[in-house]
Amino acid sequence: MRVATRALYRSRQFFGSVRPRVDAGQKSRAFRLLSEPQQRLFLTMTRRDQQHCLAVYAKLQHDGRDDADVLVAALLHDCGKGRIALWHRVAYVLLEATSPALLRRLAKPGAGGGWRFALDRCLRHPELGADLASAADSNAAVAALIREDATTAPSELLAALKAADEGV
Repeated sequence: MRVATRALYRSRQFFGSVRPRVDAGQKSRAFRLLSEPQQRLFLTMTRRDQQHCLAVYAKLQHDGRDDADVLVAALLHDCGKGRIALWHRVAYVLLEATSPALLRRLAKPGAGGGWRFALDRCLRHPELGADLASAADSNAAVAALIREDATTAPSELLAALKAADEGV
């Protein structure tokens, strides 16, 4: 993505995150696809991540995607972030764009909270989310899509999920 296009995309994403809205009807329709454990996992996400995942899900449907695995992955792909504050997410995006090496040095895994832990969750959210999705009875294909594992996820579905994620 070009720098200006990426900046505009991130700006829209930020302002949409300030007052996130989750459409109850859209969520209800999406929940028909999810098992009860997957629904509970979806509800653990922040409202901004729920809103974003529903937007990715809707984009995939709009693009004609009807594969259940990619749609479930769309709804759960950010569950690994946990309940991090908006400023943690902003710090992560800025560090990722300007100094990925510094981001990796600052991110600190482990139990607990704090900004370094939040940066680590953002950094490792695909693998964390895949593990959470698996624990919520998701199949291996869904976990591979969330993990962004190109070696086991169908490349066409992974490409579609990534494109939808970047496009909303």
